[in-house]
Amino acid sequence: MESEHILVELKELSPNENITKEELMDILKKYASIISVYDLMMATSYMRKDGEFIHAQYREKYLEIYIKYFIMRMKEVLLKEDYEHDVAIDKQAFDESFPLLERTFEKERLSTSKDDKFPLIYVITSLYTTFILEEPIHPVGSEFPGSLKVEERKGVFYCPVKENQKDNANAICHLCLAEQTPDI
Repeated sequence: MESEHILVELKELSPNENITKEELMDILKKYASIISVYDLMMATSYMRKDGEFIHAQYREKYLEIYIKYFIMRMKEVLLKEDYEHDVAIDKQAFDESFPLLERTFEKERLSTSKDDKFPLIYVITSLYTTFILEEPIHPVGSEFPGSLKVEERKGVFYCPVKENQKDNANAICHLCLAEQTPDI
């Protein structure tokens, strides 16, 4: 089973009038099961290397959040059973995510190898966080330069940098359910 086949299986859900969390989770679990410890180590190594360019003041926080909430979510996906199985996901947002998910497989590769699972980890984590957990992709408390943080106010998630990514077609922010922080 190749990583990119997840896109085919996800698209097969699109004609359905409603897509339940259980239908989505079945696919996410199936593909999370092909991600090895080695794949997670490679992804973690990549994120650490990528983090070298972040200001030292934010680097450790960045790494902690990304490794914990991005990479290590694969185990959580595999074990997750306590979600509302019959609840429908936001079908419009799901259908609109395909161009972004396809670009993720093109742009987020760590190597030219077909065994590179980083794009798959990226896609699974993004879909799981957005449609199953119904949380922003960057968890509440994620800090950005200027001491700006992702926050929740009265059940609404806000991100201080979402607007900055509106012209970046490859930004996963387009899938994220957080709104731009209004007072920034």
